[in-house]
Amino acid sequence: MAALTTVPAAPASETAKAARRRPRYWRGAVLAVAGLYFITPLVSSFVFTVHVPNQGLTFEAYSGILSADGFTESLFLSLSLAAATIALALLLVVPALVAVRLGPPRLRAVVEIVCMLPLVVPPIALVTGIATVLRWGPDHFSRTPLYQTFLAVQNESFPVVLVLAYTVLALPFVHRSLDAGLRAVDVPTLVEAARNCGASRLQVIVSVILPNLRSSLAGASFLTLALVLGEYTVASLLGFRPFAVWIVTVSGAEARMSVAVSLLSLLITWALLLILSRAGTGSSASATAIPAGPATAIPAGPTTVTPAAAAGSGTAAPTPVPSAPSAPGKE
Repeated sequence: MAALTTVPAAPASETAKAARRRPRYWRGAVLAVAGLYFITPLVSSFVFTVHVPNQGLTFEAYSGILSADGFTESLFLSLSLAAATIALALLLVVPALVAVRLGPPRLRAVVEIVCMLPLVVPPIALVTGIATVLRWGPDHFSRTPLYQTFLAVQNESFPVVLVLAYTVLALPFVHRSLDAGLRAVDVPTLVEAARNCGASRLQVIVSVILPNLRSSLAGASFLTLALVLGEYTVASLLGFRPFAVWIVTVSGAEARMSVAVSLLSLLITWALLLILSRAGTGSSASATAIPAGPATAIPAGPTTVTPAAAAGSGTAAPTPVPSAPSAPGKE
């Protein structure tokens, strides 16, 4: 039997190690510059809110936020509009994209063009059209049941018209996020398997498709939330007062409080982002896990070690060789 020999691997050169180490320094430098670019305006804004000339440091801008007139109402209104917009956008886009994946491929281009139109149409043009319809409707439908509908969608406590407008503005972001998630999922196979197991179409979407899109749903929800919390044009021109409009209104009389509220809203948005990210990166293995069947024991025959030299390793791996069955009549 030939003796096993070990060939030691050649040591890596110092030049190769330096070449692998060099990108790390550049990566750190780029991250540092980007951090300064984003943190510097925030620090400057914070200093502006706490430093008053000839008075020193004061936190009156932050202590008076909760007692400010309209703060709680406007923030609650924006959060309610964001929740309703997220629900409506997902309710429209998820079934549409699933149907497109199961239908003819040419429909994908049609759905994508429709969802991308809000990026082409300016918000000012959209809100002008909505305002024209809202003024025209009550005059022409005053004697029909639609008159009450026009009044209901403009209720100041919860303006449904803003939900509809925000849903249109959020379509491009929701479509992109969900489309990227569906590209990584074999939708036809999952739907066919679920349908063969007796699941209805609603059960297929809720129990099979959505668990595989948790990260995409979280991303679409966050983008929609950020859009609603920061949207000003549509709400202002329609005469409503959500959080963004309230901040601009307060800035005329309380500039430091306005900047302080903006910083707090940014922190609230970051906190909600972390919550949505946590929900999207949760354990989704249970949704796609396949239960393992009973293990089958495979009897191992006697093994023989072959003299194969492994380059760069000190030991040779044993290769199992099953023994040949004995011939009939022989022991």
